[in-house]
Amino acid sequence: MRGPNPRQIEAFRAVVMTGGVGAAAALINVTQPAVSRLIRDLQRHLGLVLFERRGTGLVPTSEALSLYSEVERAFVGLERIEQMATELRTRRAGFLRIAALPALANGFLPRFVGAFLKDRPRLDLVLSGLVSHAVLASVAQGQSDLGFAEASMEHGAVARESMPAAPLLAVLPHGHRLVAKKRIRPRDFEGENFISLGPSALSRFRTDRIFAEHGVTRIQRIETPLSEIACALAGSGAGVALCEPFTATEYATRGIVTRPFEPRVDFEFAALYPAHRSVSPVAREFIDGFRAHVTGFLRRAPWR
Repeated sequence: MRGPNPRQIEAFRAVVMTGGVGAAAALINVTQPAVSRLIRDLQRHLGLVLFERRGTGLVPTSEALSLYSEVERAFVGLERIEQMATELRTRRAGFLRIAALPALANGFLPRFVGAFLKDRPRLDLVLSGLVSHAVLASVAQGQSDLGFAEASMEHGAVARESMPAAPLLAVLPHGHRLVAKKRIRPRDFEGENFISLGPSALSRFRTDRIFAEHGVTRIQRIETPLSEIACALAGSGAGVALCEPFTATEYATRGIVTRPFEPRVDFEFAALYPAHRSVSPVAREFIDGFRAHVTGFLRRAPWR
């Protein structure tokens, strides 16, 4: 059976993005009847109901949303090809695609990117925030030239370089009883509401082991995959947490107080790049510059 034609897919994507036939028609520069016909033909071809009418708009069905995630990946790949072609055509100074885990992408890394670009006015850059396993996949599949993810991430098609390890900090709500302490130890968290990172995080495994070794029982009512959510929850008074310093610094003015945690538990991350080709000069400059930036940040840290 022949697959759907590209115009049908384009119309489908436009309707999902805009929520209506009229807006979709304007987006892809065709008439409204043409969009309606393309969607109707696509539904008939696939044997699926893709949209339900709600008032004047169209709402995608669950099947449509599943299909859209695959369509979007394909379109992103095409856009990357067009960007690369533009770079080759115009002979720009460089193009760098970076993916980074949220702990870095939520503020710390973008600030370094801003400084990096000031000295390179003709460098084009794409920065994406993804969870570590998605960063690994993005680099392995050639969608990113460079990635930053937890050091435990491995793939045969990806090379990695360790970055400076950063100690986890105790994150406390303002006014919490432990704020009076200069350093926090495992026994201080006995009986506390503890905000845990998701089970896929390496730091979660390490913190659970530390508390188990010290025989400390925490009340683990809350779990989240992202350190910024953990900090926000701590700032709301929901509990205490352990977090890497990059995110903790971003939330320092949002209702939290940080303290050094002993024994030291490291947050370890690495720079990732495709193993089958050499690192571009600009990517090498970025890795080395960011390593120096992280080293300087840790050296100046108030919790030392």
